[in-house]
Amino acid sequence: MAVRPTFSQEISNLLYASHGHPLAVCMQCGLCSASCPVVDHMDNSPRRLIAMIHADLKDDVLKSTTFWYCASCYHCTVRCPRGINIAEMMYGLKRYSMWRNRYDKSLIGPDFSERFAKMIIKTGRSWEPALAPSFIFKGGVQGFLYETQTALKLMQRGRIPMTPSKIKRIKGFRRMLGRIIPLAGVK
Repeated sequence: MAVRPTFSQEISNLLYASHGHPLAVCMQCGLCSASCPVVDHMDNSPRRLIAMIHADLKDDVLKSTTFWYCASCYHCTVRCPRGINIAEMMYGLKRYSMWRNRYDKSLIGPDFSERFAKMIIKTGRSWEPALAPSFIFKGGVQGFLYETQTALKLMQRGRIPMTPSKIKRIKGFRRMLGRIIPLAGVK
């Protein structure tokens, strides 16, 4: 009879797949939290999040906004004395929460990640004008005006193409992606 892995084991398996050291070697020194430039915006520090994972507090971890605020700077990973890839853990928690549909719906991060992934699957490339309309009003009128001015300057200088382009052999690219992420409903 197969035994269902604990939440801690599931997250450790995500790290194992990315060649990181297991979370079990964490000695709770706090260097990850001390190194983090955005820890003040997180509801739980990276050190606390690891402790919560060890305690199998799945609901509390998935309610946390910590991994959505991660700046992906890798300071925590580089400075970890035990070699834990903490930044990859944050990416893993983002993926896990999206796969399980367990995240705060008011956050921009999950919606942006989903739209970005669908765009990459469709064209093989990023095209900012496709993402902008969904998020441009999040910063209010002042944010909208700033983003619009910036986009116009970039377009005038040829830094943002007017139409999206696709990569060559897009079908092969999608087959490859389909082996690692679910592609349901994306054509």
